[in-house]
Amino acid sequence: MGIFFSYVFLGLSLAAPLGPINAAQINQGIKNGFLHSWFLAIGSLFAELLFILAVFFGVVHFLETPLMKTFLWSYGTFVLGYTGIESLKSSHKLTTDNHRSKDSLLKVFTTGVLISISNPLSILFWLGIYGSVLANTIHKYDTSHLFLYTAAIVIGLVVWDIFMACVSSSFRHLLNQTTIKWISMITGISLIGFAVYFGYQAYFLIFR
Repeated sequence: MGIFFSYVFLGLSLAAPLGPINAAQINQGIKNGFLHSWFLAIGSLFAELLFILAVFFGVVHFLETPLMKTFLWSYGTFVLGYTGIESLKSSHKLTTDNHRSKDSLLKVFTTGVLISISNPLSILFWLGIYGSVLANTIHKYDTSHLFLYTAAIVIGLVVWDIFMACVSSSFRHLLNQTTIKWISMITGISLIGFAVYFGYQAYFLIFR
């Protein structure tokens, strides 16, 4: 059980650093509440499970080719830039009125998938982290243990996502409307910042 919980902690550690998904989760939680923030995280988790499968079956090496990396960096620039700009635009109209129109849960889920799956850093991240877990577990244990410890990592990711959804949605009730708008603007700017970084990486791959 000690090893199992160490992998749960690994999942928590992997999810905790601030990145595009955490910024988007905060933004959704503030604007639309827990359920929207949680559905965005579920979308991200779905993409991360695809990465885990890609590492497991060795497909990730195809995603590391220069052509695919250039496409992913470029597409990630578009997705994050669009999401960030939409966040800035909507922050000026943000109210605490629960009856205002909200993005559909399907749209939020899709946004989570697109943000994660178009991030080459996630591919490299899971290649390094899960690749190491895969190699270590297969070397020491059987396949059933591999699935068990993979599930432990996913549990850690889920726990962090629920925590982020709870915290971000709580901001709506604990902070005044002006502060909420500023936080929404800051998260939008951070998403645009990630988009600029992604764009630079795409430019570097194309013109190096």
